[in-house]
Amino acid sequence: MNTATTSTQKEYAAIDLGSNSFHMVVAVENDHAISVIDRMREMVRLASGLNEKNEISDEAQERALACLSRFGERLRGLDENHVRVVGTNTLRKAKNAAGFLARAEQALGFPIDIISGVEEARLIHQGVSQNLQEDLGRRLVIDIGGGSTELIVGGREKIDFLESLYMGCVSYTQRFFKKGKLSRDRLRKAIVAAQLELEPHRKKIKKLGWQDAIGSSGTARAIARVVQANGWSEVGISIAALEQLLQTLMAVEHVDKLKLDGLGDERRPVFVGGVAVMLAVFRSLKIKHMRISGGSLREGVLDELVGRNYQRDTREQAVADLMKRHHVDEAQAMRVQNTAYEFFRMSNNDWKLNVRDGQLLSWAAQLHEVGLSLAHSQYHKHGAYMLQHMDLPGFSRQEQNSLALLVRLHRRKFDVSVLQQCANTRKQVLLHLAVLLRLSVLLNRSRSEDELVLARLSVAGARVKLELPGDWLAGHPLTQADLERETEDLQRGEMELKIIASK
Repeated sequence: MNTATTSTQKEYAAIDLGSNSFHMVVAVENDHAISVIDRMREMVRLASGLNEKNEISDEAQERALACLSRFGERLRGLDENHVRVVGTNTLRKAKNAAGFLARAEQALGFPIDIISGVEEARLIHQGVSQNLQEDLGRRLVIDIGGGSTELIVGGREKIDFLESLYMGCVSYTQRFFKKGKLSRDRLRKAIVAAQLELEPHRKKIKKLGWQDAIGSSGTARAIARVVQANGWSEVGISIAALEQLLQTLMAVEHVDKLKLDGLGDERRPVFVGGVAVMLAVFRSLKIKHMRISGGSLREGVLDELVGRNYQRDTREQAVADLMKRHHVDEAQAMRVQNTAYEFFRMSNNDWKLNVRDGQLLSWAAQLHEVGLSLAHSQYHKHGAYMLQHMDLPGFSRQEQNSLALLVRLHRRKFDVSVLQQCANTRKQVLLHLAVLLRLSVLLNRSRSEDELVLARLSVAGARVKLELPGDWLAGHPLTQADLERETEDLQRGEMELKIIASK
């Protein structure tokens, strides 16, 4: 249902491409108040389409693309900055994810961000926090998805523990209950395997402690419906109810014969895998009772998306924290950032760069020297490695990869071969951003506020013209030599740099 909005309202949408289901929530925001006006959900079971080579099957891809086409129709006309789409465990694992994503983005009409497991956990906690009817204090949040389980310990303002484990209702169903076969031994093995996954984190989670255990997402809600419908629990999920459910499952030989009040046909094929993981969590962490949250990943994505439009961008804080932790020279970073911004402003129309590209360039300018905390030699490579492999709150995997590539290319050899790992649609953009960053760093090599130069930049395709005051250039022979060398370096990327001394 498409709901009309007033001119004062802004419409936002968050889409969660889970391993089991795809979810979309559409909301309107007015004076900082968010009201959900539409929800869509389809059981796609993307994870069940993964083969032994971790490739998504053609059949699973077609199910997903058909769903995204329907979602795309609902999103038609929305501002790109008001829509965020995130992919989780299956898209993190899939070897052929890049090819699928290109088709998926075309079907949906919006870019798709692949997020890390830790980032998924952070956003789940944010979604749970925004949807709690009653805050009972420090909480343990458990989200059992199709391919992964996220565990979070913290309060509304501070998170103390985030983890994502490779176990979920779909993956455990495929691993332990192939062809729908159930037995006491299969259930025992599945529970023990999940407990082994939890073991490295069990003591730390228990030591941190919590007053409130909360389950989010489809598995927790499905289990809660079943145990309540069968009279085993009045509200939420209790350990006694789970143990009773386990005894019932042990008496069934095949999932097709599983007849439980409250269990829908869509959830039935992966229900037992989810129960095994949930029971392992209860037993390992000694949970007595869990209540169920209406908020999850998509609500967290929505809340963060709206926040970005009010200058509450988690990524900005993540960059600031990283700079502080690695003792980045903030004054120098700001000088490079300011120059890069001016160059971006002078070139974005001709190079068709958008606001998101400008943000990426800004963060790369702030972090271009982050690798110095490890070693001066090859610090651009150290910085790139750090940015590519660490968990940066708020950033998607694609954003971190792009950020790492810009830092990698900001100095020395202009090795554009590293851009081959990027999607074709991003290679040219990153090439242009790298040129802007390199010139910004080069013109600020004196590291002095007094030496700032008024430079003009113009671009046309692969040609870049940098105009500098003639007297400034004559007084800075070292920079002039660097620019001449840069002219040669950029030719490796098939870019032409022309330096002009104005009169």
